[in-house]
Amino acid sequence: MSMTYTWKVTGIKVKDEVNAQGVTLPQAVCQTYWVKTGVDANGNEGSFAGATPFTAQTVPSDQFVPFNQLTEEVVLGWIKAVVVGHYEQHVNDAIAESIRIKSVTEPAMPWAAPQSEPNPPPAE
Repeated sequence: MSMTYTWKVTGIKVKDEVNAQGVTLPQAVCQTYWVKTGVDANGNEGSFAGATPFTAQTVPSDQFVPFNQLTEEVVLGWIKAVVVGHYEQHVNDAIAESIRIKSVTEPAMPWAAPQSEPNPPPAE
């Protein structure tokens, strides 16, 4: 079944980190939290919450993006570069499973007698 996906960054942790050049990169992203949501052709929705760590140790100082200049697209690009591929199949399978679980119901057993309403007292 076809699925339409959206991604959203839900949290970021930062720390000052020294890169390989010995330059301190202030408020470098060290942890991200995200959600990938899938909607199937019938409008059923499921999601997967993930966390992806990062290090700025290998980021050259001239390529470092200051925290106050980050956009969600930039951070999602970093996340997708890690997640897309083999791990993404796990994520997509988990989304499909969450949709399947939501479609499961637990009705009353057909042989169970319905609870009857007590008869109201006669009108006087």
